[in-house]
Amino acid sequence: MNDNSDETSLDDGTAVDPKLLELLVCPLTKTRLIYDAAARELLSKAAGLAFPIRNGVPLMIEEAARKLTDADLRRL
Repeated sequence: MNDNSDETSLDDGTAVDPKLLELLVCPLTKTRLIYDAAARELLSKAAGLAFPIRNGVPLMIEEAARKLTDADLRRL
């Protein structure tokens, strides 16, 4: 990652603005999200959901999210 960059780079060249990540909360619980760059997801421990990031855009709807597994929860 380039230290002079204002964006968080992903493997495929897309990027997520770190300032945006700071502002986003879980749409269901209004709690803080955890950014998983490797999986390209925003994780809500409180809701037990992982919201995908596609083309640098977080999909913050319940229908797009997947349920967190026990392995996911242990990593948090």
